[in-house]
Amino acid sequence: MKGPFISFEGVEGCGKTTQVGRLAERLRGLGREVVVVREPGGTPLAEEARRLVLDPALEPDPAAELFLMLVARADLVRRVVGPALARGATVLADRFDLSTRAYQIAGRGLAETDVLAANRLATGGLRPDLVVVLDLPPAVGRERQRAQGKVRDRMELEDEAFHRRVAEAFRGARDGTILHLAAEQSPEEIHRQLWTVLASRFPRIVAGNAG
Repeated sequence: MKGPFISFEGVEGCGKTTQVGRLAERLRGLGREVVVVREPGGTPLAEEARRLVLDPALEPDPAAELFLMLVARADLVRRVVGPALARGATVLADRFDLSTRAYQIAGRGLAETDVLAANRLATGGLRPDLVVVLDLPPAVGRERQRAQGKVRDRMELEDEAFHRRVAEAFRGARDGTILHLAAEQSPEEIHRQLWTVLASRFPRIVAGNAG
């Protein structure tokens, strides 16, 4: 039976990585196989694409940036995500295709039709079963990163208008797979709310442990 594919999305500093880690730990405690990936990254080729696309010393134009992202995604899907899902593992992704809509379409202004067609080619049509969007004002996320002493990459160094467009795209994303959670809550409360949703949508993986 194909495993569930869950991605986590949101602005810089929204707490995606924390929530991915909490969920992975809890599911593994129940004996589930969990594969955690990040985008861009997760294979030698994808990690090289990540290095190039996030390097502040490089200035790829929007189309080149998109293709670097999609090179990474195509390799990750075919080498890691697809095989893991096929054997029944739960895959948790720190970003996936909603980030392309937010950063490359809304943020960079690339044509939606062209970007979505290129993304379908890269993914083979694979979409997450659940997309968890952690909603947070960009300024709050940046302040969290400053407090943590994080060195900002090329995306994080973009101007306020860019990050505002990205945040609006995340906040406005709606379809049957998308779950919005307020990221200004405590990590514990966000995880509790998420677990309740998982118990309803994927009872097989949580085995009735909804508390």
